[in-house]
Amino acid sequence: MTTESSDYTLSTIDSMASVTASDWSRLGGAARASQSDSSGSHPESGVVYNPFVSHAFLSSLEESGSVTAETGWLPQHIVLRAPDGSLEGAMPAYIKSHSMGEYVFDHAWADAFERAGGRYYPKLQCSAPFTPATGPRLMVRPGPGDDSRRRALAAGGRSLCNQLGLSSVHATFVPEAEIASFESEGYLHRTDQQFHFQNAGYESYEDFLATLASRKRKQLRKERNAALENGITIEWLTGADLTESIWDIFYDFYIDTGGRKWGRPYLTRPFFSLIGERMAEDVLLVMARREGRFVAGAINFIGGECLYGRHWGCVEDHPFLHFEVCYHQAIDFAIAKGLARVEAGAQGEHKLARGYLPATTHSAHYIDHPGLRRAVADYLERERRDVAHIGQVLSEHGPFRKGNRTDGTDA
Repeated sequence: MTTESSDYTLSTIDSMASVTASDWSRLGGAARASQSDSSGSHPESGVVYNPFVSHAFLSSLEESGSVTAETGWLPQHIVLRAPDGSLEGAMPAYIKSHSMGEYVFDHAWADAFERAGGRYYPKLQCSAPFTPATGPRLMVRPGPGDDSRRRALAAGGRSLCNQLGLSSVHATFVPEAEIASFESEGYLHRTDQQFHFQNAGYESYEDFLATLASRKRKQLRKERNAALENGITIEWLTGADLTESIWDIFYDFYIDTGGRKWGRPYLTRPFFSLIGERMAEDVLLVMARREGRFVAGAINFIGGECLYGRHWGCVEDHPFLHFEVCYHQAIDFAIAKGLARVEAGAQGEHKLARGYLPATTHSAHYIDHPGLRRAVADYLERERRDVAHIGQVLSEHGPFRKGNRTDGTDA
């Protein structure tokens, strides 16, 4: 696809190797703030750094063989260039032959359309693959005309869909601030729910516990103590700690859990080596050790203001160890490092009792077929009401003492 105007050129690239890491890092959200800027935001745009749209992360997915045409994720990134060829914007995008690894579920739409004689696949997916975390999708270089560049990228997704004869475009885990740009180009707005921990300036985990109802406080203390019985200790590994031998151990955890959940894990072993080389300071492994060997662990990614929990695995089962490694330790780390929140992945009402409150997530969907579009639009209107209602009800049943409730926020 190539679309030209007097102000820009829209085109597609089939590999992150087609853009230098330096050029990509100038887009809002793709790079960490400078040392002199403690806000965690891109120094010019104010968009907070998100590791999942960094050049390091996206290129590692491609080069490791995790994201390929063979796995059903064909890179087709939309790029926006100025007349002089400089990169002004980008939207990470993939032509998909299935709906796995997305975490915003459209299987029912696909089934209904194909039963009616339509062809739902291939489709265009705009996201960070295998990653249910909100982050920039309409990534633009900061400066005058930001909004028009975002709309141009959204229009580019729609144009690519039409040119290639795809059924639809799905931009998932979109910041709420980007929804207006998508809607202006004919996309439908969808909401869903996750559970996030909000750091209200806590000095310690005990400081956080003090805001909970007495019964909930006792329950979490008991849970954390039980998780570390049998001589289990916890270690935080990041940066130079992430050696190849550590990645071998963690990959065994990932394969064990991924194989049981999905049948075939999404990420290859080389992916972990590549992120260890390229973004080790943005990676945190929380590892549980017993009798001299690691028995469980979780991988997290460190953003400008958020800790993102991703994959967990173990080779020994211990009561409450999953909660300790994935949720409690994440809170400990966020408090210690002054991060504003923890996003611990998709779904999970069990997180509510552990201080993670409902937070609304957003996605945008362009449906080409008029009949399917009408049906989906009607469904989404009702779904948005349901998501809002359920979130309100769940928030009222959080573990916080009355007057100390930390409200969830839109992602």
